[in-house]
Amino acid sequence: MRNNADYHCRVCGLHHLTPPWGEDGKCPTYEICDCCGVEFGYEDITLIGIEIARSKWLANGAQWFSPEARPLGWDYKKQLLMVPLEFR
Repeated sequence: MRNNADYHCRVCGLHHLTPPWGEDGKCPTYEICDCCGVEFGYEDITLIGIEIARSKWLANGAQWFSPEARPLGWDYKKQLLMVPLEFR
């Protein structure tokens, strides 16, 4: 059974329709997060990589990689709470 956290970006916490790291949690999709722009399986492999990607995203104002996908009323602080615990 998939954990809901498996559907969230390790960097920004955005919820995805499919698990960014695949059904087994070990095979990244190499897709790009609409929010932070991280490539699953590239920048988010290690905790250091995740921290660097998150820091860059936040330093640039937490801007959306695909601004057309940004929901109304979006709050990056609330979304960051959705980052799986082991990647915070």
